[in-house]
Formats: sequence, structure tokens, C-alpha cells
Amino acid sequence: MTKSALQIARAAYQPKVPAALKGAVKAVDGEYTQSVADQEEIKELFPNTYGMPIVTFEKSNEKKEMPAINVGVILSGGQAPGGHNVIAGIFDGVKATNKDSRLYGFILGPGGLIDHKYMELTADIIDEYRNTGGFDMIGSGRTKLETKEQFDKGLEILKELDIKALVIIGGDDSNTNACVLAEYYKAINAGVQVIGCPKTIDGDLKNEQIETSFGFDTACKVYSEVIGNIQRDCNSAQKYWHFIKLMGRSASHIALECALQTQPNIAIVSEEVEAKNMSLDDIVTYVAEIVAKRAENGQNFGTVLIPEGLIEFVPAMKRLIAELNDFLAKHDAEFKMIKKSEQRAYIISKLTKENSDLYASLPEGVARQLSLDRDPHGNVQVSLIETEKLLSEMVGKKLDEWKKAGKYNGKFSALHHFFGYEGRCAAPSNYDADYCYSLGYTASCLIAAGKTGYMSSVRNTTAPAEKWIAGGIPVTMMMNMEKRHGEMKPVIQKALVKLDGAPFKKFAANRDEWALTTSYVYPGPIQYFGPTEVCDEPTKTLQLEQAK
Repeated sequence: MTKSALQIARAAYQPKVPAALKGAVKAVDGEYTQSVADQEEIKELFPNTYGMPIVTFEKSNEKKEMPAINVGVILSGGQAPGGHNVIAGIFDGVKATNKDSRLYGFILGPGGLIDHKYMELTADIIDEYRNTGGFDMIGSGRTKLETKEQFDKGLEILKELDIKALVIIGGDDSNTNACVLAEYYKAINAGVQVIGCPKTIDGDLKNEQIETSFGFDTACKVYSEVIGNIQRDCNSAQKYWHFIKLMGRSASHIALECALQTQPNIAIVSEEVEAKNMSLDDIVTYVAEIVAKRAENGQNFGTVLIPEGLIEFVPAMKRLIAELNDFLAKHDAEFKMIKKSEQRAYIISKLTKENSDLYASLPEGVARQLSLDRDPHGNVQVSLIETEKLLSEMVGKKLDEWKKAGKYNGKFSALHHFFGYEGRCAAPSNYDADYCYSLGYTASCLIAAGKTGYMSSVRNTTAPAEKWIAGGIPVTMMMNMEKRHGEMKPVIQKALVKLDGAPFKKFAANRDEWALTTSYVYPGPIQYFGPTEVCDEPTKTLQLEQAK
């Protein structure tokens, strides 16, 4: 590959790691665990991997000679900055225990395991990708590992390559599947350990042991830089309202973090919309009122941050989507037999009256997307709904009504943006470069300790890296039962924005002032070289959550 000057300089960066991971390491078992909810159901489904203890790694005075081990690694789901450093951490970790250990990467995600497509990851390959963004070392994919046939097919190549441990780097769904795989391999005595690593820029894979998912820090800094640039342009021209949709399907962590970093005029938090039982019209009225108040001061410009999953959190829309999910899961074959031109009318005739009326009122494009285009997990692909345009159109109509009624006398001109893919493969920030490398190295320590069904955990990350705490958490500890494809399934519980949490409280305490004043912050680009306070600062969310 042709390398940029930054990529060449970053290749020499040595990630900072917890003191416990320098040299010989020992695993210390802590408290035994149970799932966050539905304990009996989860225990029954995972008899071999349920209730295991939390693990913490400490320095050891004696270095044990470990036999060489072959390890496999899979990148699963959407890209997130730092994935290559996780792989580098695994590689360095397994080589530290025995230089003859080998690492294999499965190509293009879980599908590579099933289809037996792989490559050995040598030092030359690893060194090419240290501290770089993207998942292009081995690629990623969204194939779900969930059937016995897939597990057995994967086991064939694991046995052929003599792979004794598999690391799956992914989000909540991918790590749920990793745990199912760990349980199956343990039940049949396959001799293969399975370890997970917490990845997702959405920030919704976290709990007391998993402080943040990797990539969230970098992605939010990338988006905040561009939002800051837009806000500076906005304040320079003073004639546009910018409606900015941000990635985050199930939670508003990205929108909230970017709001804390840039101080926009308006930021909508989906979880608050749901808690307050707000309708689409309530949201539109809220935005329009701020537009009108700013216009009274001659400020016909501003910025609005919108989480991409907003539509699903509007209670009426959520009820519609839930019924649609159930209906389409049960009648998928029948639905596919109907002509596309007649599918909308078919759905309207099958839903309950409230949902049928709402579905019929939606624009053709939105209605079609809700019923036709779904991701591999059966979810509506909310990123395809142009919520930013939908909202600005509705705000514009409401302002026109107010103008006719003499309630508004400003000018409203809207521009639209969606920031998603721009942040997923960015060169990782120092925080993510350090955090990801530590997660990978910790995964290698979990393998050396003989663990399976665990997720790599690195905590206390608002402190200097020396003081970070490395360990592992049983994946079953994070699980509950949820309805998927019309059936109850064990899944990792998503972490949504807590309205009583410090990050949201900080935002809520300041948003009224930010709405009417122009208090924009311009964070600028990610800095990789320079003072610690500029280069190594974690997200505002993490700082507020971890503040003692």
C-alpha cells in the first residue's frame, strides 16, 4: 500500500498499556457472576459458561513456559477505529508466551470461518497495520454464527489448523454469538476457547466492567471536528439551519457526546423522547420554537444534532415497528410472493388500526423502507431513513403555518448532513490505539489462562494507562432475554443513554443556554503528537461517567 506521511509516523507509535500486562501475568478470579436479568433462562441455555468469575490480571514474579498455541481472529460487523490494534495486541500477547505461537485471520468476518477462508498473520503483515484505521487487514462481515451446522463447519477448519482459541471482535450481537459458540464448543469438548472483544462506535456495549466499546472515542472526535467546522461556517454565513444526523442505531451516545464536545443549538436524545412519550409533532414543535426564538434575535441560523435511531424511539413509531417486525417474521414467505406495487396496501390491511393508520400516513419512501429493507438481524435499517430531511421539512411547514398566523417572522433555510461511514475507519486516536492494543493483549492473557466465554475488559481508562485494570468478564453476565425475529433469544443487554447519568445531566443543564446563544465549540482534528491533554483525552462521556 502507499502510505501517507501520518501513517508512516504512526507506525512507530508504541501503545501505552496497563502495568499488569508488562512482563509475566497471572489471572486472579474474583466474584462469581449471574446475568443482568432472566437468570434461570440464561443459566439453562448456558450450563457450561454461566456464573463464571470476573477475572483480573496482575503482575507475576514467575514467568511460566507456555506451549505454542494457534489462535484465530475474526472481525465481525461494522468497522470501528482500532480493530487492527486489537489484532496486534493478540499477536504480541501470544508471541510473548511462546514465539512459536501462530495467529490466523478469517477473511471477511464470521463467513470466513464457515467457508474456510483464512490467512496466517505474520509479523510483516501485523507491522503494516499497527495504529491504522479500518478492518482491511482481514476484512469484516455480518454473517451470524448461530446454527449447529455453522459451528461444526467452523470446527473443521479450526481442527485442521490446530487452532485452540478463537477471538471474535464485535458488538453486542457478535459477542452474543461468540458466547453461544463458546458454550457449544465447551459442551462437545471441542478443545476450542472463544473470547470476545467489545467493538462498536455506537457506544452501546458497556457496563461496569466494559467502560466503553472501542472506536467510540475516535468516531466521536471525527464527527465533532466536522460538526465544529459546520458550526463555524454556520456562524460565518448566518443564513442556514444545519440538520445533522449521526450514527447510532439503538442509542444516542454519539449524538450526546458530540453535543458535549461542540455545544450545538439543539441535540435530540432518543431515550428522552421515549421517556417523555413524545410524538413526532412534539419533536418538530420543540425544534421550531427554538428556530423562532433565535429568529427574534435576528439569528436565522443554527445546528441540530439527530441520532439515526430517533424514529424507533418515538413511541407510536416503535409500536408500529414492533408489530411490523413480528408480522414480517411470521409471514416472510407470503409477503415476498406479493407484487411490490401491492405490498404497502397488503401491510396496511394486516396491521392493527392504530399502526395501520400511522403506516398509511408515512411518506412512500419511509413506509417502503420500514417493510422491505432489513439488516441480517431482522432490524429496520434506520440509517436509510432520512430523518434529518423529514424533520427539517416538518419544521419548515410548521414555521410557514406560524408565519401565516403572525407567530413567526424569520427566514428558514435548511441544509442536511449524515455522518456515519466517515468515522468508522478513521486512524484511531491515542486513546483508542492504546485501549484496543490493551484489549487484544488482554484477550491473549485470557487464552493463556484457559478461559472461554469471556470478553476482554480494560477499566479505569480515564487514569494514565499504567493504572488501567486488565481482565475479563463472562459474556453471560451481560445477557438478558429479548424478542428477535418473533422469538425470545439470549442477547447482550444494550446500554442506552441514562437520563439520570452524569453525561445527560451535564447536557440538560446547558442546552437551554446553547439553544439561544451561539456557544459553539470547534474541537478541530484529532491530534496524535503533542501534549497529553491534547492527544490522550478520553471522551466527555467517559470523563463524566468515571468522575469520582
